[in-house]
Amino acid sequence: MRKTPELVAAAISAAYTAWVASTSRASTTHATGESFERAAARFLARRGYTVLAHNWRCPGGEIDLVARDGDTLVFVEVRARSSRAGYLPEETIGRAKVRRLALAGEAYLQSCGWQGPCRFDVVAIAIQDAGPNIRLIADAFQL
Repeated sequence: MRKTPELVAAAISAAYTAWVASTSRASTTHATGESFERAAARFLARRGYTVLAHNWRCPGGEIDLVARDGDTLVFVEVRARSSRAGYLPEETIGRAKVRRLALAGEAYLQSCGWQGPCRFDVVAIAIQDAGPNIRLIADAFQL
């Protein structure tokens, strides 16, 4: 099934609706995050990525999405924030998070034996009054 812009927009809208509904309920934070991650996976698929894993976990951390972009393995961090927060979603990724992502990335590489190029991307979702705005930041940081 081909992912049309309408399907992607609907998925992002559903994630936005889930986010709005959960702002006062901490118990649904995880489910809301998963909604944004599913929307990000569809967003990446429209751009030619092949998503290999969702929420890949190891003792050192978690990778939201693992994907292939051509011959490159990509570890994707998904971040969503309200535009009212006063900062961009990607600005919430600090040194400690980068360190955990690097450890998780190394563990993933060891588990699958990947020997090719790899990088870290960020899918940033800004929640605005008019709806969500989703952006891809390829090769977001270097280790």
